[in-house]
Amino acid sequence: MTYTFDILGVAPVFTFFNYQQDVEQRPERSLAYVASYDCTLDSLIKSTELIPRRPDWDWDAVTQTMVNFWLRNPEPIQRWKQELDSLGKDNLLVGRVANLERLRQTFESLL
Repeated sequence: MTYTFDILGVAPVFTFFNYQQDVEQRPERSLAYVASYDCTLDSLIKSTELIPRRPDWDWDAVTQTMVNFWLRNPEPIQRWKQELDSLGKDNLLVGRVANLERLRQTFESLL
């Protein structure tokens, strides 16, 4: 399976909770949201363990995808870190992991 990871932005804790709860309602979902109070790779990887109903994905491949994103995007990551730091402790850095096969199937079912 192929995965993708991206940082979506900085959001209040409650907003992230709502995103996560919406996604959790779909058992065969193509997306999962992760979040951290810190803008570090380790904290985002650790947050994958906190996904309430983890999809049946290859989580080693997800982790590798997150590492690759981190290594290839130092400038945007630095900007997100500055934004997170400037907005204070009630906010989280929010990322999204997607299973590309399931995402494609979801889009095809819409047609």
